Amino acid sequence: MKQTLILAMFAIALVFPSPAKAQNAKADRIAGIYLTYDDETLKEKSQVRIHKAANGKYVGEIVWLKAPKETNGKEKLDKNNPDPKLQSRKIMGLQILKDFSYDADNDEWSEGTIYNPTSGKTYNCYMKFENSKSLKIRGYIGAAWMGLGKTAVWTKEETIRK
Repeated sequence: MKQTLILAMFAIALVFPSPAKAQNAKADRIAGIYLTYDDETLKEKSQVRIHKAANGKYVGEIVWLKAPKETNGKEKLDKNNPDPKLQSRKIMGLQILKDFSYDADNDEWSEGTIYNPTSGKTYNCYMKFENSKSLKIRGYIGAAWMGLGKTAVWTKEETIRK
């Protein structure tokens, strides 16, 4: 009888994942490659790879640029960064999304920041899926409810472009 009960409990555990596992799976669905677009031309600009860091937070770095070089042929650098020590960093590989946590109540990733290498500015940010392929990114100043910010939509892709 005791063995039957143990086997039944084990079978139930296999069929019904724990709430923590389900929560992690829902949070991890943000991991992937996203195509970004130029604000002015609305043309493809870069790809950002989002993944879970060792600390459990979600981060993202640039893995592809439509135009990876300056007109002089040199790689694009983080020249607009307000910290002179960081202005020699390459844009390719630059981490622009930092420290996002999954908020299950709102089904969004929040409490993170987004860095804009074009302006050299960092903004508070949250991310939320519009559908399975479209990720809404909202960067803002102050609190999200203040309305001081900008929204972009990134498209999920399968692979990094060449």
